[in-house]
Amino acid sequence: MSDSYHSVILPLGNEPWLLDTYLNSSGHIRLGTLFMDLDALSGVIAYKHTGDDVTTVTAAFDRITILHPLTEICDLELSGQVTYASGRSSMEISLQVAKAPKDGEQVKEQDIMIQAKCTMVSLDPGTKKPVNNAPVRTDTEEEKKLYAEGEKNSAHRKELGQRSLLKTTPNDEESDLIHAMWQKQLQYHDPNDALRKPNNVYFMDSTILNTASIMQPQYRNRHQYMIFGGYLLKQTFELAFCCAASFAHVRPTFVSLDPSTFQNPVPVGSVLYLTATVVYTDPPIVSGSAGGSEKTHDDNTQTRVQIRVDSKVRDVEHGTTKPTGQFNYTFLVEKNLKVLPRTYTEFMMYVDARRRARRVVESLQHGEADGGTKERITE
Repeated sequence: MSDSYHSVILPLGNEPWLLDTYLNSSGHIRLGTLFMDLDALSGVIAYKHTGDDVTTVTAAFDRITILHPLTEICDLELSGQVTYASGRSSMEISLQVAKAPKDGEQVKEQDIMIQAKCTMVSLDPGTKKPVNNAPVRTDTEEEKKLYAEGEKNSAHRKELGQRSLLKTTPNDEESDLIHAMWQKQLQYHDPNDALRKPNNVYFMDSTILNTASIMQPQYRNRHQYMIFGGYLLKQTFELAFCCAASFAHVRPTFVSLDPSTFQNPVPVGSVLYLTATVVYTDPPIVSGSAGGSEKTHDDNTQTRVQIRVDSKVRDVEHGTTKPTGQFNYTFLVEKNLKVLPRTYTEFMMYVDARRRARRVVESLQHGEADGGTKERITE
């Protein structure tokens, strides 16, 4: 496991010219640029494990969370290693961003800003089919613990795939919730009911932001013909940030990148379409109880907003279209806002996001992430 370890220092505190490429207009460090760096680092780590005889691509990011927000500009250390590889085509890479330690010192726990896990897959360069990697060896108790955690994460991903709404119907609780929201819509439009849609409730289709851009060769990966996955991560984050800001009319604070997938590669020269949608707000507009009744949430001044960014790619002639990934971001905004779906597709997006939001809440309750309430110099 230690053979794949790699780290790099970003001298943001000592190199103003470099810092300038990481800052936004308000002086905050652009998290999307750091995410792009993390994806690049995961590629370096993957090739240290596999060698150069395969093509390695990003398949998914399981989660990116802020543990301890940065409060000052400083040098950063990005590091990671392969923590799970069972001999199949995929491997889990654990990544970290922290304040760079002084010479001879180790990173302190309170200086760790970001922790992340991503899944990389090795392909045959000619056939583009998956090829098996060497399993990772564990030599210490800490490495065995990391491997066991990776094995658990792999099993959890497979379980989530089986419970996907593309394969199964919503459960009883989720069906009751859908019905309660549908009833709420009927109330809003019933001329014999005095209840009307509050000003802080927005229909999901009114929150959508779209972009389209040609993929230029400057953003290609090391194999020359496909766009670097980290660039896509950066673009989706920044669109999600804009979507949350447009929805709330305040500056959002990043909470987490929730499990997100890269489905198909993006060729150089193709047109990339990104669609960002507010798919869930927490606290929600209604939540079912065990008795099937509903509870309305109206008294919160903070809202966690989950943004889903769907991506698809077409050739310049606009012939074939392929989905290229789904990215899920959670932000905190200082507003009391709700989103309400109307169509069946929107209800499924809402239920899917609600499942992710529950894992975000669990992380916050267990102290595994910062909820976005502390001061910081990042977006």
